[in-house]
Amino acid sequence: MKKLFLMAVMALATVSSFAQHAVGTFTIQPKVGLNLANVTDGDGDIRVGAVAGAEFEYQISDIFSLSAGALYSMQGCKNNIEGVDVTTKLDYVNVPILANVYVTKGLAVKLGIQPGFNVTHKASAEKGGTKVSTDIPDVNSVDFSIPVGLSYEINNFVIDARYNLGVNKIADDADSKNSVFQFTLGYKFAL
Repeated sequence: MKKLFLMAVMALATVSSFAQHAVGTFTIQPKVGLNLANVTDGDGDIRVGAVAGAEFEYQISDIFSLSAGALYSMQGCKNNIEGVDVTTKLDYVNVPILANVYVTKGLAVKLGIQPGFNVTHKASAEKGGTKVSTDIPDVNSVDFSIPVGLSYEINNFVIDARYNLGVNKIADDADSKNSVFQFTLGYKFAL
């Protein structure tokens, strides 16, 4: 994390005028993509899930913008417990609030905060062709994470890659936090 922050600071030190959109303009970007989610402090495997939503962006200067959005995000993990495949489904509506710095034409470094609101907290298991699903008790209804990433825009298409580092525990009785790599494709419309 420290190395990523240092690289972002170094990139900012060499920035000149590279914005894709005019200063003072708003854009909206519908986006869809893929999550590679897991939880920390566990021996789980990656849960592959979808992410979809939209983000608004305001271009403050030639190199700096702020964005905020709402994304439905399928998170959690997979485990094999005593020969039984268990999928922990922790789905959220995340609200990323990001500072975007354009380090070259179309390329932005992103850093921000992201509250998330839990909408699904289930565990499903399958053994011998039989599926069982149950609610997971005591999951915190609000999750906070720090999104860090890069995006590249060309002809209003935006490819975005982020890592969402969980800050708080998923549940009060566990030390696990969310850990999500997120890849999306979006399209920016001027407002």
